[in-house]
Amino acid sequence: MTGRGAVALAALALVACGRDGDPGDDRATRRSEMPVAINSESPFQYPPELFDGGVEGEVRLRLFVDALGRVVPESTRIASTSGTPGLDSAALRGAAELRFAPGTRNGQPIAMAFYQPVVFRRLAAGVR
Repeated sequence: MTGRGAVALAALALVACGRDGDPGDDRATRRSEMPVAINSESPFQYPPELFDGGVEGEVRLRLFVDALGRVVPESTRIASTSGTPGLDSAALRGAAELRFAPGTRNGQPIAMAFYQPVVFRRLAAGVR
């Protein structure tokens, strides 16, 4: 990271890979909650050369989190590329450092797959 405060913003919205079912389906009455990231700081590092070059983008990762909230590394995939290999690689590296409170169904922790957007944007001077 450069001294200019290179920051990758990781979007907090999580998108489930599946859904609970149709309203007439008994499974639809089950209450599911998505995993919640619990890192105190973003683990995503903006590659300095891309930051300096003004390159921005969004990577959409597919993650699988077990019932203890751990990312299963071998399941992590790029679902949608930023179009810039350096940003895609930075997103994959950062994903390995993510920590989660696990997803739940009916109050019980469960393993769950979901999409995690990672947005690399240069912040305006003075904005944090």
